[in-house]
Order: sequence, then structure tokens, then C-alpha cells
Amino acid sequence: MKKTPLYEKHVALNAKIIDFGGWAMPVQYTNVIDEHRTTRSAAGLFDICHMGEIEVKGPQALDLLQLVLTRNLADQATGQVKLSALLNEEGGVIDDLTVYKMDENSYLLVTNATPRERDWQWIKAIRDAEKFDCDLKDISDNTGKLDLQGPRSEEILQKLTEADLKTMRFYHFCKSHVAGFPAIISRSGYTGEDGFEIYAESNVIGEIWDKVMAAGVPLGMKPAGLGARDTLRLEGGMMLNGQDMDESVSPLEVPYSWIVDAHKEFIGSAALRAKQNSGIRKKLVGLEMTGRGIARHGYKVFFKTQEIGVVTSGTFSPTLNKAIGLAFINIDFSAPDTQIEVAIRDTMAMAKIVKLPFYKRSK
Repeated sequence: MKKTPLYEKHVALNAKIIDFGGWAMPVQYTNVIDEHRTTRSAAGLFDICHMGEIEVKGPQALDLLQLVLTRNLADQATGQVKLSALLNEEGGVIDDLTVYKMDENSYLLVTNATPRERDWQWIKAIRDAEKFDCDLKDISDNTGKLDLQGPRSEEILQKLTEADLKTMRFYHFCKSHVAGFPAIISRSGYTGEDGFEIYAESNVIGEIWDKVMAAGVPLGMKPAGLGARDTLRLEGGMMLNGQDMDESVSPLEVPYSWIVDAHKEFIGSAALRAKQNSGIRKKLVGLEMTGRGIARHGYKVFFKTQEIGVVTSGTFSPTLNKAIGLAFINIDFSAPDTQIEVAIRDTMAMAKIVKLPFYKRSK
């Protein structure tokens, strides 16, 4: 397994290490519920060094991104982050990624861990085929990334940077320093909480981790693993690439229509129009268990005796104290409050369709 620059830190903290897409990653340090609730009430610190980063620079950088991504980036300001999707020719989701506009003609793409090589090869192939005048550079191995999430994250991080975090808006970033090292600080995250993503050179990310730990632990912060990251993102109604969506799924079938610009041409746009015209037949929805049991990935969903879908993600929600999940459902049965059943082993457990997200933080 590949190891992040913080691997030894996790071992020293007695983290339980698992194989996550070929990476040795901490799934928990204490336990998932404790780390989840700590992130909601104070702050959690996550190692996200396994994610990918690609620089796109040059006169036609925007032209390339407009072709390969679903979102219209023409009005993106320097210092702004936009979520977008990278599709194949059939309109299937290769990845959902974030786009940082670093400067005029200069962008940083932040990819998910599992498809990061697929993203790189796909974008590079299109750049080469269309002969766009721009440079691509995969800087993933030289980039470290931490996520500091939770209501006390601003207070903790402000101790370590000269950037004025209070004035930083959601989905915006700045170039600054953290613990004395050059860094990019972005007000964003994957937990449904206020928080920050911190990028720095991989050879100093360990020192930044130590400084954030020293500043944060007295304020109630704890390191948090992939287990809590998964329960937090699910409560926030956020999808996991490769589990809730993949290249067989279009952004129109999941809650991503808002990042698809119908007025521009991009790779996969013709396929999306055809799908829209023929009618979307399935939809990713939220479900809440009203009976006993937890809906797990792959469990079948029924309306009375008719099979109508399949669960993609499911867990016990530590915040809501109930079992929740995401499922692809036949569009005819996808309305909120529809009573459904989930086949859990040999038992049919009652559930209902609910609106997403399951959890929204109070401002």
C-alpha cells in the first residue's frame, strides 16, 4: 500500500490503518462516533494527502477546462473554488472535482484519490488531441493536504496563519502561510461543517500537522479518520466517488444537475441531452430507516413487493441518532415521504424517502 507523508503520525497515535484504494489510511483513532461528534462540536483534523492535484496553466487553460468539465468557469474569479464534474463521452461521471482559479490562465484541479490517475490521463489525452496551448502538471506526490473541519476550526487555524480567515468566504481560498510554511488555505470541506482545506509541500505537511495538533487539542480538536469522514459526509448529503456514482452514472441522476451548464458544449454534453430527452429513469435519493437495521451498500430497495432500487451508502448517523442512507430509486417512487422497504439479509426493514441533506449546520 502507498503511504501518505503522515503515515508514521497515525501509527504513533495508535490509529487503525486500512487499505483505502491502495493507500494505508487511518480509519479511526478512538472510534468513529467520538471523532464524528468531536468534528461537529469542536473540530477534527483529517489526513487527505492521498487526493490528487493537477496544475493547468497557459493561454488556453480555460478553453481546455471548459471542454472537459460540466461547469461554466468563464465567470470564476481568482481566489474562487468551483465544484465540477469530469465526464466520459457517454456522460458518465469519471470524477467530481474542485477547480481553484489561482490566477489568470492558471488553475489547480483537486481530484478524488481513486480516479486521480484516470483524471490525469483523460484530461492530458484531450489536451493533446485538441492541441490546446496549455501545460499540465500532476503535482499530487509533492503536495500534502489537511482538512480541519468543525465550528472551532477558524479559531484554531487563525493561531497559525497571518491570513484573515474571518473575511474568507465559503468556497474561496488564499495563498498564505500555515505554521510558517507557504500554503493554500481554502474555506471548504466534505463534512457539512465550517472548515478549511490546507495545501502545502508534502515534505513539510508533517510539521504543519504537529502545529495544528498543538493549537487544536487544547480547544477540543481531535484527529479523525476515514470512518468519521464517511459518516460526516453522508449526513451532509455528499456523495462518495466510486460508491454513490461512477462512470455508469450521469450527473443528472444524482444531485449534481446544478454543476451542469446546459448552455455550453463539453465532453459528454450530447449524451446528457439525449438522456434528458429520453427521460431519466432513476434518481439518487436520501432514505431514513424507520424500522430496525442499517441499509448498507448493495442492499435492494422495494415498494411493497416491487424491487425499485439499490442502496449505495448507509450508516448510523451519530448526530441524528438514526440510520440513514443514499439509494438509486426508480424515478416513479422517488418523492419524499414515500414508504419503502430495504432487504436486510432475510428481513424487510421499513424506511422512507427523505430530502437531502440529512444534516445542516446552524449558521
